[in-house]
Amino acid sequence: MKTQIKGRNVTVTDALRDYAEEKVLRVRKLLQDRKIDEVTRVELELKVEKNPSIPEPCVCEATIFTRGPVIRAKERATDMYAAIDLATDKLLRRVKKYHDRVHGKNRKYHEKLAGPVAQAEEATAAAVPVGDELEAELGAAGDNGRVVKTKQFALKPMSVVEATLQLELVGHDFFVFTNAETNRTNVVYRRNDGHYGLIEPAEG
Repeated sequence: MKTQIKGRNVTVTDALRDYAEEKVLRVRKLLQDRKIDEVTRVELELKVEKNPSIPEPCVCEATIFTRGPVIRAKERATDMYAAIDLATDKLLRRVKKYHDRVHGKNRKYHEKLAGPVAQAEEATAAAVPVGDELEAELGAAGDNGRVVKTKQFALKPMSVVEATLQLELVGHDFFVFTNAETNRTNVVYRRNDGHYGLIEPAEG
């Protein structure tokens, strides 16, 4: 397992590195015990935000890459050790939640998703403007909004249910993926009512 720890506005001392690696090993052990997937890489970004108005300036962002899902957590605290604790604790909770959904509670979870996803598909088929729908669900950026960060990643073929699981593991409001059934790019997103929405391209 390759572990990369980088700091921004903070020096990653040997003590801080050892502490972070020890915490990450707990997550890796849980993944092994639950027989989920082999960890291939771990990335930790530790940063201190130099804005005096921020009460908890220490931030830990952890991403665990496996041969299957990607698990991510981001937390902040008044000191870096506490931020690492909070982030790794969130990773542990997400691993346990993922395991429960995929195994013992898999059938129940599939049934729970069937209704909300079907409703989202019907809304898309009815030619609801995608921009308007996302704006209503996620909130619109101000007129001064601009692109401040760009990410590139491979779109793995997966089912809608698998995409919602991955959405939960990374903690985002939306997730872009290749629908294994249609081989087309889809977006699943979290709705304000607690359910999920599915956006897919209209047939030409």
